[in-house]
Amino acid sequence: MREGHKPTDTIVSQEWPEWNGTLRKRSGGWNNTTYFVENNARHAVLRIYDTHRDRSKIEFEHAVLQKLGVLSLPFSIPEPVLTSNGGTMVRLEEGKGKFACLFKYIEGDTPAEEETGYFESFGEAAGILSAVLADINPSLAPVYRPYYELPQAYPLCSDTKIRELCMNPPRPFAGLVQELKLLYAAYNQIADSLAGLKELPHQLVHGDLNASNLLLDSSDHRQVAALLDFEFCTHDVRAMEPAVVLSGLLGHAEEETAVRDFCRGFSRRVRLSEAEINAVPLLMLLRKVDVFLHFVTRYLEGTDEAHVLQEQVKLLSGDVFQLSRRTSPILEILREEQEGNC
Repeated sequence: MREGHKPTDTIVSQEWPEWNGTLRKRSGGWNNTTYFVENNARHAVLRIYDTHRDRSKIEFEHAVLQKLGVLSLPFSIPEPVLTSNGGTMVRLEEGKGKFACLFKYIEGDTPAEEETGYFESFGEAAGILSAVLADINPSLAPVYRPYYELPQAYPLCSDTKIRELCMNPPRPFAGLVQELKLLYAAYNQIADSLAGLKELPHQLVHGDLNASNLLLDSSDHRQVAALLDFEFCTHDVRAMEPAVVLSGLLGHAEEETAVRDFCRGFSRRVRLSEAEINAVPLLMLLRKVDVFLHFVTRYLEGTDEAHVLQEQVKLLSGDVFQLSRRTSPILEILREEQEGNC
């Protein structure tokens, strides 16, 4: 390999020759590296999986996408492009290298942070997806654990390890004592409440719906054009889908409007049971604890430097504090919209 030559320079030309073109790296993203691939005739998205090197996880994701791809959905989803050998992924290097996949480019705009006009459409799209995923059988076993199986999902994050990190922070986190104590309290609260979640209705869920994983119609930002990034799709509590979205709206400049619009759209498509509605506050907190353990794991494995976990601790502790104040209003809005769409 010549000096300055990167694997991504040749991977597209070798594995997807008809799609070969100029690569432009996309900014942002914690779990994967993304490039836009452009030539005169075709546009695509090259995705490098950075957080794992597990073929079975990607195979399950793509099996779900292929099942969804034959349906007439009112929004787009990622469509894997087959390699020259008929597969949907390649290794960047022999042996234990990272996996790369190519997806057809989807037209649309990423929402600006201050935008709120699309949340009703987002809610309806999430509801449609939830209803469809309930009936999909990808013929493969999901690899990712349900959110509530925290010990199995994050084996490096033992009770002892989390207690030590949060209650006796090492030097890089010495300035985050209060934030870590708040997250540890949330961790303990969740640990005592997980068993009951197994009794709630289960199905396939996307599991990571948020503003960064959708595209808006370029001509009308009130409409969702695409739902993206099905990497964490798995079999889990059905109500986890709206809970993940609602947990991401904490602190939004127009939080109440965004929550109500999302709940209205979602409730037109999915009717939650009373037990599911009552579980949403716990599921929202579970999402925050799960993200915390995700980034602790990345730090312990050496995937991230300390500054990444520092940033996440600040953000997540703020969200946990907001949850303690905002849970009741959010639950009330969800219940009102569910009843209003009977």
